[in-house]
Amino acid sequence: MLPQDKLDLILRRHAEISARLAAGHDSALSRELAGLEDVAAAIRDYRTQVDEVGGLEAMLVDPATDSEMRDLAEDELRDARDRLEGLEHQLRLALLPKDAADEKSAILEIRAGTGGDEAALFAGDLFRMYQRYAEQKGWTVEIISASEGTAGGFKEVIAEITGRGVFAKLKFESGVHRVQRVPDTETQGRIHTSAATVAVLPQAEDVDVDINERDLKIDLMRAQGAGGQHVNKTESAIRITHLPTGTIVFVQDERSQHKNRARAMALLRSRIYDAERQKLDAERAADRRSQVGSGDRSERIRTYNFPQGRLTDHRINLTLYKLDKVMIGEALDEVVDALTTDYQAAQLAANDG
Repeated sequence: MLPQDKLDLILRRHAEISARLAAGHDSALSRELAGLEDVAAAIRDYRTQVDEVGGLEAMLVDPATDSEMRDLAEDELRDARDRLEGLEHQLRLALLPKDAADEKSAILEIRAGTGGDEAALFAGDLFRMYQRYAEQKGWTVEIISASEGTAGGFKEVIAEITGRGVFAKLKFESGVHRVQRVPDTETQGRIHTSAATVAVLPQAEDVDVDINERDLKIDLMRAQGAGGQHVNKTESAIRITHLPTGTIVFVQDERSQHKNRARAMALLRSRIYDAERQKLDAERAADRRSQVGSGDRSERIRTYNFPQGRLTDHRINLTLYKLDKVMIGEALDEVVDALTTDYQAAQLAANDG
């Protein structure tokens, strides 16, 4: 049974905030109302359906109901109960604790792992996959820093993906992605295995992380290009060390020192915020954490097998034979949605348990 007193409380709070906002604007209340809209609508739909089922059940036990009406009511009751079951499931999902970071933009970090040039090429392929996926969602992608591979792709690329709900969609992408394919340079047709590591961090705002300027060590230097040549003659590259945590960020992509500093601070803030979130998650669920939501970046989460056109996500045993569509971002939603559904099912089971 759903906790009716909790549902009443949510509806009362929703009505109270709506009334206060009608009297005058308050951004904090607006954000709270936005967070309650879906669950309030789910509660109302569920209760409307409960009333419908109750009315049909009352009709069936009423001795005054004739046989024709009784037959109609029995048919309608079966459908109404099916609808009620679906609405109850939707409401249970809406009542699950929300990840405060879900609505945020994200920082995407991809690093080539084992496999040399082929790993860097794969890192580049992964970056383009996420870039195309983001474009299809109407999000914007901006590279913060990049180190190109000698044969193409990236040794490391860090980008900012801006849009509503980016982190919710991409947060299960963190981990080791493995590729199996025949490199262009392979004359014998042998399949090589290489890997890249993906990390997705929620983009932190000033309010999320308080950074004291006294805790920062800032080093300015000249930006370096490929092969070590100087890109410019001014000290526009910046390295910031957060002394209490030992977190280091380095940005050199912009010619402006001011822009590089702003980007470096945004990246630093997100990394510290992410580390705090991971620590809290570990403390909250040390003995009961779903594998999908673990965020363990050393865990091999997915294999991309090009000769077979196959993608396998090892956490949920999902296999798709449409790798070409995944790599252009088109079928990535199938993987993302399956991971989200699995995570929600684990949450529901934990709440019921």
